[in-house]
Order: sequence, then structure tokens, then C-alpha cells
Amino acid sequence: MKYFILFGPPGAGKGTQAAAMVEKYNLRHISTGELLRKEIAAGSELGLKAKSLIDAGALVPDEIVEGMIESEFKTVKGVEGFLLDGFPRTTEQAAALDRMLAKTSEEVTAVVSIMIPDGMIRERIKHRASIEGRADDASDETISNRIATYHEKTEPLTGYYRNTGKYNEIDGTGTIEEVRSKIFGLMDRF
Repeated sequence: MKYFILFGPPGAGKGTQAAAMVEKYNLRHISTGELLRKEIAAGSELGLKAKSLIDAGALVPDEIVEGMIESEFKTVKGVEGFLLDGFPRTTEQAAALDRMLAKTSEEVTAVVSIMIPDGMIRERIKHRASIEGRADDASDETISNRIATYHEKTEPLTGYYRNTGKYNEIDGTGTIEEVRSKIFGLMDRF
């Protein structure tokens, strides 16, 4: 089983690229954002708790996210692997993922990191909010908090995965097709 991590700041195009990656490589896309939005839409206790945190631009507690991910690993069948999007976001989550996979003698195959500058993050998030109606993307304060949270908590993951030799960075500033071509060139090696 292959375990790919799709990494990059909010608005880098992870969701857009994930669909093509899933189709080409027969992967199950696990987006923590989508899993959480499903809980929010259902009005579950987890969803209500997550909504208040997400609306403030904060991260949902690790144990909640880790439990959802592990459940997906155990229940999804008929795929060549998984594409994790939005998890791990911290070095603590990365270590938890390593422990989770080690239970079945598995490990992360590779990290695909789509990188864009902060100014482009703002533009893309605002554009996404206008076309998708995502309230969690609408306010400047929330966007600024998400960018700051990314730099503070998530960026250290680059070092974590560089140390394991699994980190691969893609320039995400080109067209969708240009970025996709770079990603496929990388993933074809695995």
C-alpha cells in the first residue's frame, strides 16, 4: 500500500490536483477538511466543535483528526494507496502517522509539497470563497490566521520529511496543467 501526503499552504491547489492524482494512481483521497465539513454538515457533536475552531482559523485537536484518518485506513478497500490532504499538519501528527502505519508494517511513501507565496495564498483563498461559498475562507482575519498557523505549525514538517528523504517540493505557481505534469513526473517514480 502506498501512502502519499499532499502538502502545501491553504489555496495551493491541493484539492484541484488531488482529484487527478487519485484517478491516475487509484488512490483514496483523504481530506481532513472534507471529513470535518461532512461532520459539520451532519451537525454532529464533533462537527459543532470543529466548526467553532475552523471559523476562528484554528486547528482541530489531533486525536479527533487521527481517529478519522485511522478509520479510513482500516475501512477503505480496492485502492493502491491513500493520498492524505490536510494531515499531518504538525510534527506531532507526523509522528502519530508514523506510529499508526508502523502497526501494519507500513510507512509514508512520499510527500508531494505544492508551494506558493503568501500573496498568492490570499488571492486564491478569496477567489475560492467567492466561487464555492466557503464562509471559512471569507474574512481577511481568518485568512491571515490560517497563513500564520501554516507558517508556525505546518512548515516545520518540511524539515521532518526532508530528514526521512521523503519530501518533494513542486512549484505551484504555474497553470493547473503545468503543476499537474510536475506532480505526475514525481509520482511516476514511486
